[in-house]
Amino acid sequence: MDYDYLDEIKIVRPSKFAAPAAADASSVEEAAAPDALAYEPDAAGLPETAAVPEAAFVQDNAVLPPDAVLPPDAVLPPDVEAERSPVSEQALPQGKKLREPRLRNHVMLRYLCRELTLYFIVCFGFFFVVFFVNQILLLAETILRQRVPVRQTVLLIVYCLPGIVAQSAPFATLVGFLMCLGRMGTDNEILILRASGLRYSFILRPVVCIGLFISVFSFVMNDYFLPLGLLNYNRLWRKIVESDPAVEIEADSIRKLNGATLVIGGVDGRHIDGLVMFDRNTSEQSRIIVARGCDVKDSEAPGVLMQFDMSGATVFTLGQRQRSDFDVIEAQRVQLNAFDSIFMDSQEEIAPNSMTSFDLWNKIQSMKNDLSVTYIRMNAYNLEFHKKFSIPFGSIFFALLAFPLSLIFSRRDGQTLGFIFGTIISVLYWAATILGQIFGFGSGLNGFWMMWGPNLFLGLAGIVLYLRLRKR
Repeated sequence: MDYDYLDEIKIVRPSKFAAPAAADASSVEEAAAPDALAYEPDAAGLPETAAVPEAAFVQDNAVLPPDAVLPPDAVLPPDVEAERSPVSEQALPQGKKLREPRLRNHVMLRYLCRELTLYFIVCFGFFFVVFFVNQILLLAETILRQRVPVRQTVLLIVYCLPGIVAQSAPFATLVGFLMCLGRMGTDNEILILRASGLRYSFILRPVVCIGLFISVFSFVMNDYFLPLGLLNYNRLWRKIVESDPAVEIEADSIRKLNGATLVIGGVDGRHIDGLVMFDRNTSEQSRIIVARGCDVKDSEAPGVLMQFDMSGATVFTLGQRQRSDFDVIEAQRVQLNAFDSIFMDSQEEIAPNSMTSFDLWNKIQSMKNDLSVTYIRMNAYNLEFHKKFSIPFGSIFFALLAFPLSLIFSRRDGQTLGFIFGTIISVLYWAATILGQIFGFGSGLNGFWMMWGPNLFLGLAGIVLYLRLRKR
Protein backbone atom coordinates (compact mmCIF):
# COMPACT_ATOMS: atom_id res chain seq x y z
CA MET A 1 0.00 0.00 0.00
CA ASP A 2 1.43 3.36 -1.02
CA TYR A 3 1.18 6.35 1.43
CA ASP A 4 3.38 8.78 -0.49
CA TYR A 5 0.40 11.12 -1.02
CA LEU A 6 0.20 11.89 2.73
CA ASP A 7 1.76 15.15 3.89
CA GLU A 8 2.00 13.97 7.46
CA ILE A 9 1.09 10.75 9.15
CA LYS A 10 -0.04 9.95 12.66
CA ILE A 11 0.02 6.57 14.33
CA VAL A 12 -3.18 5.41 15.95
CA ARG A 13 -4.08 2.23 17.73
CA PRO A 14 -7.04 0.62 15.95
CA SER A 15 -8.06 -2.95 16.49
CA LYS A 16 -10.49 -2.97 13.61
CA PHE A 17 -10.77 -1.12 10.44
CA ALA A 18 -14.08 -0.31 8.96
CA ALA A 19 -14.42 1.61 5.78
CA PRO A 20 -16.53 4.77 6.30
CA ALA A 21 -19.57 5.43 4.21
CA ALA A 22 -18.61 7.11 1.01
CA ALA A 23 -19.82 10.70 1.47
CA ASP A 24 -17.77 12.43 -1.15
CA ALA A 25 -14.47 12.21 -2.95
CA SER A 26 -12.68 14.33 -0.33
CA SER A 27 -13.40 12.03 2.61
CA VAL A 28 -10.61 10.07 4.22
CA GLU A 29 -10.08 6.54 2.98
CA GLU A 30 -9.58 3.82 5.52
CA ALA A 31 -6.47 1.73 5.12
CA ALA A 32 -6.52 -1.96 5.86
CA ALA A 33 -3.07 -3.51 6.23
CA PRO A 34 -3.02 -7.13 5.04
CA ASP A 35 0.17 -7.81 6.80
CA ALA A 36 1.57 -6.54 10.04
CA LEU A 37 3.66 -3.43 9.57
CA ALA A 38 6.69 -2.98 11.69
CA TYR A 39 7.70 0.56 12.46
CA GLU A 40 11.11 1.34 13.71
CA PRO A 41 11.85 4.75 15.21
CA ASP A 42 14.20 6.85 13.22
CA ALA A 43 16.97 9.05 14.44
CA ALA A 44 14.45 11.65 15.63
CA GLY A 45 13.80 9.38 18.55
CA LEU A 46 10.17 8.35 18.58
CA PRO A 47 9.33 6.16 21.57
CA GLU A 48 9.30 2.44 21.08
CA THR A 49 5.67 2.32 22.21
CA ALA A 50 4.83 4.02 18.96
CA ALA A 51 5.63 0.80 17.13
CA VAL A 52 2.33 -1.04 16.88
CA PRO A 53 1.06 -3.70 14.60
CA GLU A 54 -1.44 -2.78 11.99
CA ALA A 55 -0.85 0.97 12.09
CA ALA A 56 -3.44 3.25 10.55
CA PHE A 57 -2.71 6.73 9.31
CA VAL A 58 -4.98 9.76 9.31
CA GLN A 59 -4.14 12.75 7.22
CA ASP A 60 -4.10 16.12 8.98
CA ASN A 61 -6.64 18.73 7.87
CA ALA A 62 -8.79 15.94 6.46
CA VAL A 63 -12.51 16.70 6.82
CA LEU A 64 -14.55 13.71 7.94
CA PRO A 65 -18.17 13.71 6.95
CA PRO A 66 -20.62 13.95 9.86
CA ASP A 67 -22.09 10.51 9.14
CA ALA A 68 -18.73 8.76 8.77
CA VAL A 69 -18.57 5.49 10.70
CA LEU A 70 -15.35 4.99 12.62
CA PRO A 71 -14.07 1.96 14.50
CA PRO A 72 -14.91 1.97 18.21
CA ASP A 73 -11.26 2.08 19.20
CA ALA A 74 -10.19 4.66 16.63
CA VAL A 75 -8.28 7.65 17.96
CA LEU A 76 -8.68 10.96 16.16
CA PRO A 77 -6.61 14.12 16.38
CA PRO A 78 -7.84 16.47 19.15
CA ASP A 79 -9.15 19.14 16.79
CA VAL A 80 -11.08 16.63 14.68
CA GLU A 81 -12.42 14.85 17.74
CA ALA A 82 -13.64 18.14 19.21
CA GLU A 83 -15.56 18.92 16.05
CA ARG A 84 -17.13 15.45 15.92
CA SER A 85 -18.00 15.22 19.61
CA PRO A 86 -20.98 17.47 20.38
CA VAL A 87 -21.53 18.34 24.01
CA SER A 88 -24.63 16.67 25.33
CA GLU A 89 -26.70 17.72 28.31
CA GLN A 90 -26.02 14.29 29.86
CA ALA A 91 -22.32 15.17 30.05
CA LEU A 92 -22.98 18.41 31.96
CA PRO A 93 -23.06 18.52 35.75
CA GLN A 94 -26.39 17.86 37.37
CA GLY A 95 -28.74 20.84 37.27
CA LYS A 96 -26.88 22.57 34.41
CA LYS A 97 -28.38 23.11 31.00
CA LEU A 98 -27.00 24.23 27.71
CA ARG A 99 -27.37 27.96 26.99
CA GLU A 100 -27.12 29.75 23.73
CA PRO A 101 -24.10 32.06 23.51
CA ARG A 102 -25.20 35.63 24.32
CA LEU A 103 -23.94 38.87 25.81
CA ARG A 104 -24.15 38.72 29.57
CA ASN A 105 -26.41 41.18 31.37
CA HIS A 106 -23.73 42.57 33.65
CA VAL A 107 -21.81 43.79 30.61
CA MET A 108 -24.78 45.86 29.50
CA LEU A 109 -25.36 47.09 33.05
CA ARG A 110 -21.77 48.32 33.25
CA TYR A 111 -22.17 50.08 29.93
CA LEU A 112 -25.41 51.80 30.94
CA CYS A 113 -24.01 52.86 34.32
CA ARG A 114 -20.85 54.22 32.71
CA GLU A 115 -22.76 56.28 30.15
CA LEU A 116 -25.28 57.64 32.67
CA THR A 117 -22.54 58.55 35.14
CA LEU A 118 -20.48 60.29 32.46
CA TYR A 119 -23.37 62.45 31.31
CA PHE A 120 -24.30 63.23 34.91
CA ILE A 121 -20.78 64.44 35.71
CA VAL A 122 -20.73 66.71 32.65
CA CYS A 123 -24.13 68.23 33.45
CA PHE A 124 -23.25 68.54 37.13
CA GLY A 125 -20.24 70.63 36.16
CA PHE A 126 -22.48 72.80 33.97
CA PHE A 127 -25.04 73.53 36.71
CA PHE A 128 -22.31 73.93 39.33
CA VAL A 129 -20.70 76.67 37.26
CA VAL A 130 -24.08 78.38 36.72
CA PHE A 131 -24.96 78.45 40.42
CA PHE A 132 -21.40 79.25 41.43
CA VAL A 133 -21.21 82.27 39.13
CA ASN A 134 -24.60 83.44 40.41
CA GLN A 135 -23.34 83.20 44.00
CA ILE A 136 -20.18 85.13 43.14
CA LEU A 137 -22.23 87.91 41.52
CA LEU A 138 -24.41 88.19 44.63
CA LEU A 139 -21.37 88.40 46.86
CA ALA A 140 -19.68 90.87 44.53
CA GLU A 141 -22.68 93.17 44.76
CA THR A 142 -22.97 93.14 48.54
CA ILE A 143 -19.41 92.46 49.74
CA LEU A 144 -16.71 93.29 47.23
CA ARG A 145 -18.06 96.79 46.75
CA GLN A 146 -17.66 97.36 50.50
CA ARG A 147 -13.96 96.46 50.29
CA VAL A 148 -14.23 93.30 52.38
CA PRO A 149 -10.83 91.56 52.65
CA VAL A 150 -10.18 88.95 49.98
CA ARG A 151 -9.53 86.18 52.50
CA GLN A 152 -12.91 86.64 54.15
CA THR A 153 -14.62 86.87 50.77
CA VAL A 154 -13.08 83.55 49.70
CA LEU A 155 -14.22 81.93 52.96
CA LEU A 156 -17.77 83.16 52.38
CA ILE A 157 -17.73 81.57 48.92
CA VAL A 158 -16.40 78.29 50.34
CA TYR A 159 -19.17 78.21 52.94
CA CYS A 160 -21.72 78.53 50.12
CA LEU A 161 -20.38 75.51 48.18
CA PRO A 162 -22.47 72.81 49.96
CA GLY A 163 -25.66 74.61 48.97
CA ILE A 164 -24.47 74.88 45.36
CA VAL A 165 -23.66 71.16 45.24
CA ALA A 166 -27.03 70.22 46.75
CA GLN A 167 -28.87 72.35 44.18
CA SER A 168 -26.85 71.16 41.17
CA ALA A 169 -27.19 67.40 41.68
CA PRO A 170 -30.97 66.98 41.02
CA PHE A 171 -30.95 69.14 37.90
CA ALA A 172 -27.83 67.40 36.59
CA THR A 173 -29.64 64.08 37.01
CA LEU A 174 -32.54 65.19 34.84
CA VAL A 175 -30.55 66.83 32.05
CA GLY A 176 -27.77 64.22 32.05
CA PHE A 177 -30.12 61.24 31.89
CA LEU A 178 -32.24 62.86 29.17
CA MET A 179 -29.16 63.54 27.06
CA CYS A 180 -27.67 60.07 27.62
CA LEU A 181 -30.83 58.06 26.93
CA GLY A 182 -31.79 60.38 24.08
CA ARG A 183 -28.42 59.80 22.42
CA MET A 184 -28.76 56.03 22.87
CA GLY A 185 -32.22 56.15 21.30
CA THR A 186 -31.00 58.17 18.34
CA ASP A 187 -28.11 55.73 17.76
CA ASN A 188 -30.61 52.81 17.91
CA GLU A 189 -28.85 51.35 20.94
CA ILE A 190 -32.16 51.09 22.82
CA LEU A 191 -33.66 49.32 19.80
CA ILE A 192 -30.76 46.85 19.72
CA LEU A 193 -31.18 46.10 23.41
CA ARG A 194 -34.87 45.49 22.90
CA ALA A 195 -34.21 43.28 19.88
CA SER A 196 -31.78 41.20 21.92
CA GLY A 197 -34.57 40.31 24.30
CA LEU A 198 -34.00 42.86 27.09
CA ARG A 199 -37.04 44.53 28.57
CA TYR A 200 -37.51 48.20 29.38
CA SER A 201 -37.32 47.30 33.06
CA PHE A 202 -33.74 46.12 32.53
CA ILE A 203 -32.78 49.59 31.24
CA LEU A 204 -34.81 51.34 33.94
CA ARG A 205 -32.99 49.48 36.71
CA PRO A 206 -29.61 51.31 36.49
CA VAL A 207 -31.42 54.61 35.88
CA VAL A 208 -33.32 54.36 39.17
CA CYS A 209 -30.33 52.99 41.11
CA ILE A 210 -28.03 55.80 40.04
CA GLY A 211 -30.80 58.32 40.74
CA LEU A 212 -31.12 56.91 44.26
CA PHE A 213 -27.37 57.09 44.82
CA ILE A 214 -27.31 60.74 43.69
CA SER A 215 -30.25 61.50 46.00
CA VAL A 216 -28.42 60.08 49.01
CA PHE A 217 -25.29 62.07 48.13
CA SER A 218 -27.30 65.27 47.70
CA PHE A 219 -29.17 64.65 50.97
CA VAL A 220 -25.91 64.34 52.91
CA MET A 221 -24.69 67.63 51.44
CA ASN A 222 -28.03 69.33 52.13
CA ASP A 223 -28.59 67.95 55.63
CA TYR A 224 -25.11 68.12 57.15
CA PHE A 225 -22.67 70.23 55.15
CA LEU A 226 -25.19 72.94 54.20
CA PRO A 227 -26.17 73.79 57.83
CA LEU A 228 -22.50 73.68 58.78
CA GLY A 229 -21.65 76.09 55.98
CA LEU A 230 -24.51 78.44 56.90
CA LEU A 231 -23.44 78.57 60.53
CA ASN A 232 -19.87 79.44 59.56
CA TYR A 233 -21.15 81.93 56.98
CA ASN A 234 -23.34 83.78 59.52
CA ARG A 235 -20.56 83.75 62.10
CA LEU A 236 -18.07 85.26 59.66
CA TRP A 237 -20.62 87.76 58.36
CA ARG A 238 -21.29 88.93 61.93
CA LYS A 239 -17.59 89.64 62.36
CA ILE A 240 -17.50 91.60 59.10
CA VAL A 241 -20.51 93.72 60.07
CA GLU A 242 -19.17 94.36 63.56
CA SER A 243 -15.86 95.55 62.13
CA ASP A 244 -17.54 97.80 59.53
CA PRO A 245 -21.29 98.47 60.04
CA ALA A 246 -21.46 100.40 56.77
CA VAL A 247 -21.45 97.03 54.96
CA GLU A 248 -25.18 96.73 55.65
CA ILE A 249 -25.92 100.17 54.20
CA GLU A 250 -26.61 100.16 50.47
CA ALA A 251 -27.58 103.22 48.46
CA ASP A 252 -31.09 103.54 47.00
CA SER A 253 -32.31 100.27 48.45
CA ILE A 254 -34.92 98.78 50.76
CA ARG A 255 -33.55 96.55 53.49
CA LYS A 256 -35.96 94.24 55.28
CA LEU A 257 -34.35 93.38 58.58
CA ASN A 258 -35.40 91.49 61.69
CA GLY A 259 -38.31 93.56 62.99
CA ALA A 260 -37.47 96.65 60.95
CA THR A 261 -37.46 97.91 57.36
CA LEU A 262 -35.10 100.60 56.08
CA VAL A 263 -35.67 102.74 52.98
CA ILE A 264 -32.22 104.16 52.19
CA GLY A 265 -31.53 107.09 49.89
CA GLY A 266 -28.17 108.20 48.57
CA VAL A 267 -25.06 107.08 50.44
CA ASP A 268 -21.78 109.00 50.59
CA GLY A 269 -19.36 107.16 52.81
CA ARG A 270 -21.18 106.94 56.13
CA HIS A 271 -23.67 109.69 55.39
CA ILE A 272 -27.17 108.78 54.24
CA ASP A 273 -29.17 111.37 52.32
CA GLY A 274 -32.74 110.50 53.28
CA LEU A 275 -33.79 107.61 55.55
CA VAL A 276 -37.18 106.10 56.38
CA MET A 277 -37.44 103.43 59.06
CA PHE A 278 -40.44 101.22 59.92
CA ASP A 279 -40.30 99.32 63.19
CA ARG A 280 -42.06 98.84 66.55
CA ASN A 281 -41.30 100.43 69.88
CA THR A 282 -41.07 98.66 73.23
CA SER A 283 -44.87 98.84 73.55
CA GLU A 284 -45.31 96.98 70.23
CA GLN A 285 -46.69 100.12 68.61
CA SER A 286 -45.95 100.69 64.93
CA ARG A 287 -43.46 103.48 64.44
CA ILE A 288 -42.26 105.41 61.38
CA ILE A 289 -39.09 107.53 61.51
CA VAL A 290 -38.30 109.93 58.66
CA ALA A 291 -34.99 111.83 58.53
CA ARG A 292 -33.56 114.21 55.93
CA GLY A 293 -30.01 113.12 56.71
CA CYS A 294 -28.31 110.49 58.83
CA ASP A 295 -24.75 109.73 59.86
CA VAL A 296 -23.78 106.13 60.69
CA LYS A 297 -21.45 105.93 63.67
CA ASP A 298 -19.80 103.12 65.57
CA SER A 299 -20.92 102.34 69.07
CA GLU A 300 -19.00 100.88 71.96
CA ALA A 301 -22.11 99.88 73.88
CA PRO A 302 -22.51 96.11 74.20
CA GLY A 303 -25.02 94.65 71.78
CA VAL A 304 -25.27 97.88 69.76
CA LEU A 305 -24.06 97.37 66.20
CA MET A 306 -24.26 100.98 64.99
CA GLN A 307 -25.76 104.34 65.86
CA PHE A 308 -27.91 106.48 63.56
CA ASP A 309 -27.40 110.22 64.15
CA MET A 310 -30.43 111.73 62.36
CA SER A 311 -30.99 115.37 61.49
CA GLY A 312 -34.41 116.87 60.80
CA ALA A 313 -36.23 113.77 62.01
CA THR A 314 -39.97 113.16 62.37
CA VAL A 315 -41.31 110.22 64.40
CA PHE A 316 -44.86 108.89 63.89
CA THR A 317 -46.21 106.46 66.51
CA LEU A 318 -49.49 104.73 65.59
CA GLY A 319 -52.04 103.39 68.05
CA GLN A 320 -52.57 99.66 68.38
CA ARG A 321 -56.38 99.75 68.13
CA GLN A 322 -57.21 102.89 66.18
CA ARG A 323 -55.03 104.14 63.38
CA SER A 324 -56.44 107.62 63.83
CA ASP A 325 -54.82 107.72 67.28
CA PHE A 326 -51.18 108.59 66.64
CA ASP A 327 -48.38 110.77 68.01
CA VAL A 328 -46.00 112.98 66.05
CA ILE A 329 -42.60 114.05 67.28
CA GLU A 330 -40.36 116.48 65.39
CA ALA A 331 -36.74 117.04 66.34
CA GLN A 332 -33.66 118.65 64.87
CA ARG A 333 -31.53 115.72 65.97
CA VAL A 334 -32.38 112.13 66.94
CA GLN A 335 -29.97 109.36 67.93
CA LEU A 336 -31.12 105.76 67.41
CA ASN A 337 -29.18 102.72 68.52
CA ALA A 338 -29.36 99.80 66.08
CA PHE A 339 -28.82 96.49 67.86
CA ASP A 340 -27.15 93.59 66.13
CA SER A 341 -30.36 91.55 66.44
CA ILE A 342 -31.92 93.87 63.84
CA PHE A 343 -29.40 92.99 61.13
CA MET A 344 -28.60 89.40 62.09
CA ASP A 345 -30.37 86.46 63.61
CA SER A 346 -29.90 85.98 67.30
CA GLN A 347 -27.11 83.62 68.25
CA GLU A 348 -29.37 82.03 70.85
CA GLU A 349 -31.86 80.76 68.26
CA ILE A 350 -30.61 79.00 65.12
CA ALA A 351 -32.56 79.51 61.91
CA PRO A 352 -34.38 76.39 60.61
CA ASN A 353 -32.30 76.25 57.44
CA SER A 354 -29.16 76.06 59.61
CA MET A 355 -30.36 72.92 61.40
CA THR A 356 -30.00 69.29 60.45
CA SER A 357 -33.16 67.29 59.81
CA PHE A 358 -32.79 65.55 63.19
CA ASP A 359 -32.44 68.83 65.11
CA LEU A 360 -35.24 70.40 63.13
CA TRP A 361 -37.57 67.48 63.88
CA ASN A 362 -36.86 67.77 67.60
CA LYS A 363 -37.48 71.51 67.41
CA ILE A 364 -40.87 70.95 65.75
CA GLN A 365 -41.89 68.43 68.39
CA SER A 366 -41.01 70.88 71.16
CA MET A 367 -42.90 73.69 69.42
CA LYS A 368 -46.08 71.59 69.32
CA ASN A 369 -46.22 71.73 73.11
CA ASP A 370 -45.73 75.49 73.14
CA LEU A 371 -49.10 77.25 72.91
CA SER A 372 -47.47 80.59 72.11
CA VAL A 373 -46.17 79.35 68.74
CA THR A 374 -48.32 80.61 65.87
CA TYR A 375 -49.47 78.48 62.94
CA ILE A 376 -47.41 80.52 60.47
CA ARG A 377 -44.21 79.90 62.40
CA MET A 378 -44.95 76.21 62.86
CA ASN A 379 -45.70 75.83 59.15
CA ALA A 380 -42.43 77.58 58.30
CA TYR A 381 -40.48 75.00 60.30
CA ASN A 382 -42.48 72.15 58.72
CA LEU A 383 -41.81 73.54 55.26
CA GLU A 384 -38.07 73.77 55.94
CA PHE A 385 -38.09 70.18 57.25
CA HIS A 386 -39.76 68.80 54.08
CA LYS A 387 -37.48 70.94 51.92
CA LYS A 388 -34.44 69.10 53.30
CA PHE A 389 -35.84 65.88 51.77
CA SER A 390 -37.82 67.00 48.72
CA ILE A 391 -35.03 68.76 46.82
CA PRO A 392 -32.28 66.10 47.28
CA PHE A 393 -34.61 63.15 46.58
CA GLY A 394 -35.97 64.93 43.55
CA SER A 395 -33.25 63.06 41.64
CA ILE A 396 -35.30 59.84 41.85
CA PHE A 397 -38.37 61.52 40.38
CA PHE A 398 -36.24 63.14 37.69
CA ALA A 399 -34.80 59.72 36.80
CA LEU A 400 -38.29 58.19 36.54
CA LEU A 401 -39.32 60.98 34.19
CA ALA A 402 -36.12 61.02 32.13
CA PHE A 403 -36.27 57.40 30.94
CA PRO A 404 -39.67 57.36 29.14
CA LEU A 405 -39.46 61.01 28.11
CA SER A 406 -36.10 60.55 26.38
CA LEU A 407 -37.45 57.71 24.22
CA ILE A 408 -40.26 59.92 22.93
CA PHE A 409 -38.05 62.54 21.25
CA SER A 410 -35.01 60.30 20.63
CA ARG A 411 -35.88 59.63 16.99
CA ARG A 412 -34.07 62.75 15.88
CA ASP A 413 -31.07 64.28 17.70
CA GLY A 414 -32.11 63.04 21.12
CA GLN A 415 -29.03 64.43 22.85
CA THR A 416 -29.75 68.05 21.89
CA LEU A 417 -33.46 67.75 22.56
CA GLY A 418 -32.67 66.15 25.91
CA PHE A 419 -30.62 69.18 26.91
CA ILE A 420 -33.36 71.59 25.80
CA PHE A 421 -36.23 69.75 27.47
CA GLY A 422 -34.16 69.12 30.59
CA THR A 423 -33.27 72.80 30.96
CA ILE A 424 -36.90 73.88 30.52
CA ILE A 425 -38.17 71.36 33.08
CA SER A 426 -35.40 72.38 35.52
CA VAL A 427 -36.40 76.04 35.30
CA LEU A 428 -40.08 75.21 35.82
CA TYR A 429 -39.23 72.95 38.77
CA TRP A 430 -37.07 75.63 40.36
CA ALA A 431 -39.82 78.22 39.91
CA ALA A 432 -42.36 75.84 41.47
CA THR A 433 -40.18 75.32 44.56
CA ILE A 434 -39.64 79.08 44.96
CA LEU A 435 -43.39 79.76 44.67
CA GLY A 436 -44.05 76.95 47.13
CA GLN A 437 -41.75 78.58 49.69
CA ILE A 438 -43.36 81.99 49.15
CA PHE A 439 -46.89 80.66 49.60
CA GLY A 440 -45.81 78.46 52.50
CA PHE A 441 -44.01 81.18 54.47
CA GLY A 442 -46.37 84.02 53.56
CA SER A 443 -49.81 82.45 53.19
CA GLY A 444 -49.39 79.52 55.55
CA LEU A 445 -50.16 76.83 52.96
CA ASN A 446 -49.26 73.29 53.97
CA GLY A 447 -45.48 72.88 53.83
CA PHE A 448 -45.64 69.22 52.78
CA TRP A 449 -47.62 69.88 49.60
CA MET A 450 -45.67 73.03 48.78
CA MET A 451 -42.39 71.11 48.78
CA TRP A 452 -43.40 67.64 47.60
CA GLY A 453 -46.00 68.76 45.05
CA PRO A 454 -43.56 69.26 42.13
CA ASN A 455 -41.85 65.91 42.86
CA LEU A 456 -45.12 64.00 43.00
CA PHE A 457 -46.26 65.56 39.74
CA LEU A 458 -43.02 64.62 37.95
CA GLY A 459 -43.10 61.09 39.38
CA LEU A 460 -46.70 60.56 38.30
CA ALA A 461 -45.92 61.85 34.80
CA GLY A 462 -42.93 59.50 34.56
CA ILE A 463 -44.97 56.45 35.64
CA VAL A 464 -47.76 57.22 33.14
CA LEU A 465 -45.27 57.64 30.27
CA TYR A 466 -43.46 54.43 31.26
CA LEU A 467 -46.69 52.40 31.29
CA ARG A 468 -47.61 53.75 27.87
CA LEU A 469 -44.11 52.88 26.65
CA ARG A 470 -44.48 49.26 27.72
CA LYS A 471 -47.72 48.90 25.76
CA ARG A 472 -46.07 49.94 22.51
